[in-house]
Amino acid sequence: MNMNVFKITSSLPIHKVVNKVPEITIFFWIIKVLCTTVGETVADFLNTKLNLGLTGTTIVMGSLLAIALFLQLKAKKYIPGVYWFTVVLISVSGTLITDNLTDNFNVPLSATTIIFALSLAAIFVLWYLVEKSVSVHKITTFRREIFYWLVILSTFALGTATGDLIAETFKLGYLISAILFSMMIAAVTLSHFKFKLNSIITFWLAYILTRPLGASLGDLLSQPHNVGGLELGTIITSIIFLTAIVVTVVFVSVKKKQSD
Repeated sequence: MNMNVFKITSSLPIHKVVNKVPEITIFFWIIKVLCTTVGETVADFLNTKLNLGLTGTTIVMGSLLAIALFLQLKAKKYIPGVYWFTVVLISVSGTLITDNLTDNFNVPLSATTIIFALSLAAIFVLWYLVEKSVSVHKITTFRREIFYWLVILSTFALGTATGDLIAETFKLGYLISAILFSMMIAAVTLSHFKFKLNSIITFWLAYILTRPLGASLGDLLSQPHNVGGLELGTIITSIIFLTAIVVTVVFVSVKKKQSD
């Protein structure tokens, strides 16, 4: 048998399937928490300070999100700027979904928390049944990415409802809420590194919990003293965190370009 056939075959280029989402590093979690905080403060800023109202704010942010998602879904690989711009807008939109239900339709936070928890669970189940995995390391097709972004949107809506429920309805305050969610995230992290709990489960648990943590931090910094906040205001808080996001994303982009 002619062995040259095998030499030629082995020398052919192998198609590399590119993941559309970032690797899970410390920078991922830093930007994620920053995005969740911005989601809370920007939504409040547009709603109250610019007097757009919930409906106007929802239309504006929904339109921007549609553009961002189009660019993200069209991209052939993970592009840090496009990806994190989409996450910021989904964070704001998730907040607005919850705010619309509670403020415009008088749905209690306890009810919205249950509704979004069930919705999130349903998306996870459907995702797993269709794709046999919910791993973020395998977002390589259009269908998987659609499932991914539906989950992300649901986590932000759920996190907003849960954070407000704990801080406001249960009257624990923003600081105690932030500490509580930080401890829960620490417990999830410990369960993964110490007790080897499944990495996919612990990732999504941590992802869900960072949303109410960010919401609590945003409210803690921006809200008035009489409701337990530090009264920095939504403008200053948003600027601080948006600047931090831009700086970190630029750093990650440069680092990624150097490694490519």
